[in-house]
Amino acid sequence: MQRLLAPFRALLFSAHVLLGVAIVLVIFPFAGQIARNRINSAWSCVLIALTGARVVASGVAISANLKRDGIDPLSTGRLALANHVSWMDIFAINAVIPSRFIAKAEIGQWPLLGMLVSGGGTLYIDRGRRHAVAAMNKTVRQHLKLGETIVVFAEGTTTDGSELLPFHANVIAPALDVDAAIWPIAIRYTERGKRSSAAAFIGEMGLFTSLARVLVADQLVVEVAVLAPILNSDAVNRHAIARAARTAIAQHLCITERTTRDYSSVDCKTGQSR
Repeated sequence: MQRLLAPFRALLFSAHVLLGVAIVLVIFPFAGQIARNRINSAWSCVLIALTGARVVASGVAISANLKRDGIDPLSTGRLALANHVSWMDIFAINAVIPSRFIAKAEIGQWPLLGMLVSGGGTLYIDRGRRHAVAAMNKTVRQHLKLGETIVVFAEGTTTDGSELLPFHANVIAPALDVDAAIWPIAIRYTERGKRSSAAAFIGEMGLFTSLARVLVADQLVVEVAVLAPILNSDAVNRHAIARAARTAIAQHLCITERTTRDYSSVDCKTGQSR
């Protein structure tokens, strides 16, 4: 059935992407960041649904205003450290809490989707530039002071979801400078309750090949779990914070080494079979 529906979903997906491009070109130049965030969140929800997948939010409670706007202008913002599996991660997180992302400059070159990600306010880092990290940290500090939600995929690349790579700590510095909380975000893809690599965007895989795999997936679910914040007082430096965030995400995902687990039969808080 999924294969029969895939061509129809692909057409709707393409039409929705074109709609997004039109919104970026026509509406976004005249919209403030909160309005852009609300549009991004609604648009992302539809995009995920059109692939045949659905987003499930879990973890700590997020205020209704923050889920709607992604910004709390009355407080310092928050820096989220997330694991990275797929191009879908950005849209799944946006569906839960509209955010500004830090990403590799190459993402801006994606066909059409790159324009959408850029239009949403993504901050690109060019790792080939000598002072790229320092410039990025200055920009992140400015956005955190405005109460925004900033998300970084701390592994620096994607995996198939069965492992966690070491987390980079460089981008944590601006959060420490402005006393912003660190939010670990765990992303997991499942099909019929079992871990799935259908959405994994790894190696030399092309964007359209990845989309084709997603469109034929069977009951694909993207879980976005916002875990308990890590406060500056909980860790001595940015490296300790990166390790703490990675540990929290690994525990939630039941990741120890390279293991594939059946999440329908495992309690991920205890690691024991139900």
